[in-house]
Amino acid sequence: MIGNWPGLWTLFVKEVKRFTVVFMQTVTAPVVSALLYLFIFSHALAGRVEVYPGVSYPQFLVPGLMMMTIIQNAFANTSSSLIFSKVTGNIVFVLLAPLSHLEFYLAFVGAALVRAVVVSIGVFVVAFFYLGTTASHPLLLLVFGLLGGGLLATCGLLAGIWADKFDQVATVQNFVILPLTYLSGVFYSIHSLPPAWQALSRANPFFYLIDGFRYGFFGHSDVSPWLSVAVMAGANVALCILCLRLLSRGYKLRG
Repeated sequence: MIGNWPGLWTLFVKEVKRFTVVFMQTVTAPVVSALLYLFIFSHALAGRVEVYPGVSYPQFLVPGLMMMTIIQNAFANTSSSLIFSKVTGNIVFVLLAPLSHLEFYLAFVGAALVRAVVVSIGVFVVAFFYLGTTASHPLLLLVFGLLGGGLLATCGLLAGIWADKFDQVATVQNFVILPLTYLSGVFYSIHSLPPAWQALSRANPFFYLIDGFRYGFFGHSDVSPWLSVAVMAGANVALCILCLRLLSRGYKLRG
């Protein structure tokens, strides 16, 4: 399925360069936004809320904000690139290249992962010097970072394949991705919610990303991190298969 490594690498580099040429918009701005959340909530709630023993509320926020940047930037990178290429007609040059649908998928998702990781590292570096936040399970952080970035990059590709206009992608981002992100426990633990809302939170796939990522920092989580890994791995596989099938058929891309 992967026979054109030079072509895959070329498309990957093209996608990476696409967001690095507007570094201030695609990397610096998301880092600043996440840090504003951190500084504002730290000032408002520091000393008043302690979710886990020995973990201050500002430290509790850091993993959620990092995963939030991964989610939003991975989705934005693939969806914006694909819809822009479709609207401008540039997608034909990619489709004419001797690339399989798997190579097309890997190049787009790989570039989105690079952007998501760079932005989340920016948030972590500032949090480290500001709060002294460190990770107790770095390998789990890497696992959840890749699962989250891969899942949302695939969601972005699916949105880009389905959409015909920029506002359709914006609709998915504003009315699906953002609500699921903010209601997944970025700013709170679901144990502080009423039972009915806890049940709804467990139906939100983004909750498992943030909860598992938080376990990687503190060794505390609302559900087992292995359950979160299983849920996210299953979701990644299911969406990856769906995306590859659509790409192989050229759904809304060819014709």
